[in-house]
Amino acid sequence: MGRKAYSDDLRHRVVEAVAAGCSRRAAAKRFAVSASSSIRWVELQATTGSVSARVQSRKSRSPLEPHAAWLLELVAKEPDLTLAEIVARLRTQRALITSDSSVDRFFQRHGISFKKNSARRRAGTTGRGRGTGLLEGRPGQP
Repeated sequence: MGRKAYSDDLRHRVVEAVAAGCSRRAAAKRFAVSASSSIRWVELQATTGSVSARVQSRKSRSPLEPHAAWLLELVAKEPDLTLAEIVARLRTQRALITSDSSVDRFFQRHGISFKKNSARRRAGTTGRGRGTGLLEGRPGQP
């Protein structure tokens, strides 16, 4: 994972220090950034006229992305499928071997969450519930 980009304010101050006569390495030391960052920012200012961070686009490497339309349609038609069932369908209908976690990450990227509903009921709580009779019926107890 990459780091968060430095602020434009810091970038401007480093470039201005270099423009005022400071060397790139001295400006980097003065503002506590790496020399390579200072050098890149000055070059970026010279070539583009801006020191703002470039937009980083990441292309998804997921093998599920080519099947996105099929997966989204499948879940729209059959919303009660479990992740394991979706993985099985991918294996049989699309000849794609994947895992539950990969399918889960795919749906997270596409903004689909699986909420609990009547088809996906949670198990009841374990332990004592109301009316277990442990304290009921004893003399002197409410």
